[in-house]
Amino acid sequence: MKNYYLNIKGNLIDLTTPIVMGIVNITPDSFYRFSRKQSQKEIIGRVQQIINEGGSIIDIGGQSTTPTSTLQTVKEELARIEPALSIIQSEFPDAILSIDTFYSEVAKVAVEKYGVAIINDISGGQIDENMFDTVAQLNVPYILMHMRGTPQTMQQLTDYDNFIEDIIFYFSEKIAHLNSLGVNDIIVDPGFGFSKTLEQNYELMAHIKYFHIFETPLLVGVSRKSMIYKLLETDIDGSLNGTTALNTYALQSGANILRVHDVKEAVECVKLSKELNKYVSQQFI
Repeated sequence: MKNYYLNIKGNLIDLTTPIVMGIVNITPDSFYRFSRKQSQKEIIGRVQQIINEGGSIIDIGGQSTTPTSTLQTVKEELARIEPALSIIQSEFPDAILSIDTFYSEVAKVAVEKYGVAIINDISGGQIDENMFDTVAQLNVPYILMHMRGTPQTMQQLTDYDNFIEDIIFYFSEKIAHLNSLGVNDIIVDPGFGFSKTLEQNYELMAHIKYFHIFETPLLVGVSRKSMIYKLLETDIDGSLNGTTALNTYALQSGANILRVHDVKEAVECVKLSKELNKYVSQQFI
């Protein structure tokens, strides 16, 4: 399997061993309550925890993306994330930060003013038509995710002609567009939980190896999502074990980045999978 690298401010991050991205939500309404951090003390504590537990990237978001969330404006999102980014920049100057936003203006401020290194856009440039041009201008890695509509409408948009083929075509078009603008540092995120039924999420996971066709790093984000706790008939708080199981499968299928709430457990998954792969023939990986 191909080895990938991320260009982070001129330094190459080797993804031969998968890395973990820890979530920090600067929101009052993100679906997992323990990921919500708003005070200075909470933000510093959470970032320190991610670093201590072995997380390589800190993903900062100022907007909940659940179907019941209220869409925030650019101004409202900036009001949430700017104080947090200022705190993190001051306390953790060497941390690799990602901004979870679908607004090009928010991405631009985060990168240019606060040294954010990665743009993580759940909409794949569909909500803000200026996003792709902005990514090209900023020249930072871009996480391209699959979603239809907006977070508020996505669960009404789960009808596909051919589920896997439609998503592959989506990425083919988007990657070609980004490449035409000079963007080559792209990370593919299949978008678990976004515009997909519970069953479709598992079909997607079963075919996750298909996404290596793009020869880009692959990010998987299933942490504590409803695809886990609904199937297991539990709740968000009871979904860590299911998250670990799916993260392990994703790693064995070639995932390069795990986006998670529970960093320690994900880092342990990576360590165990790496050891296991020493003894598994590459033809089975």
